[in-house]
Amino acid sequence: MEISAYPVFRPLVMADKPVMERISTDLQPRVSELTFAGLYLFRLAHDYQVTRVGDSIVLLGKGYDESLYFLPPMGGDVKKALAILFSDRLQLYGADETFVAAHLSGTNINISEARDSFDYLYLREELASLPGNRFHKKKNRISYFTTRHLYEVSAYSERHCQGCLDLLNTWDRVASGEANRSLPLEVGATSEALNLAGELGLQGIVIIVDGEVAAFALGEQLNLETAVCHFEKSNPFMEGLSQLVNREFARLLFTDCRFLNREQDLGEPGLRNAKLSYHPVELVKKYWAAVSG
Repeated sequence: MEISAYPVFRPLVMADKPVMERISTDLQPRVSELTFAGLYLFRLAHDYQVTRVGDSIVLLGKGYDESLYFLPPMGGDVKKALAILFSDRLQLYGADETFVAAHLSGTNINISEARDSFDYLYLREELASLPGNRFHKKKNRISYFTTRHLYEVSAYSERHCQGCLDLLNTWDRVASGEANRSLPLEVGATSEALNLAGELGLQGIVIIVDGEVAAFALGEQLNLETAVCHFEKSNPFMEGLSQLVNREFARLLFTDCRFLNREQDLGEPGLRNAKLSYHPVELVKKYWAAVSG
């Protein structure tokens, strides 16, 4: 589908998948948002619009706080695209350290860390095997679950979709008591991911307990060395289940990948502590950038 030249833009659509995936293959992104599936599934949450700035493809977006931004230009003459967008006083979100070093050094640009958006990067094999004393509590919780429940782990397929949607509704009812404005957007994106997993190239696992889906996780390959887990939900009333689905996703999927990216914590203290407790090997830093003055 044709992508118009900036300042004309339009919503991101499924027909953009081939061109976006070709660019992603060339760029080998480290930032979890920069896959077509990740962008498409959150296109409504962030009002993603696509345009062509020079010969670069650019996504314009909106934060949960309604702030406007553009994502790092993809392909083409990146410095030229940046100059045009910065001249219109737009701010850049999602630049990683490599992008900053290559395109933003020595400029009149203010750069600041987006700590709440840092991606958590793990060794996949560590999440799959939980070795040593560092993961003792995780193994204990998994043992607590497995000694009390008969369960089955399966690769996600269309036949599991309704069961996963039912679990998502249960999870939503429990979580909706929290003051979280992004929650309905997350639920909508997860629901669409379950329905469009095949079309978007997502892979996943489900855990079945007593004939019903009790947990699921969905993700995709981010780059040659890294997979990303976009969505993970489990029955909140089954202790140890969240640790089990985390382990099984790492153990069974993307076994050629060295790393697993488990995305950001959005500044939520409980989620941050949970992600840190799995001992990431790196926090993939992301930055905001805007013209100074």
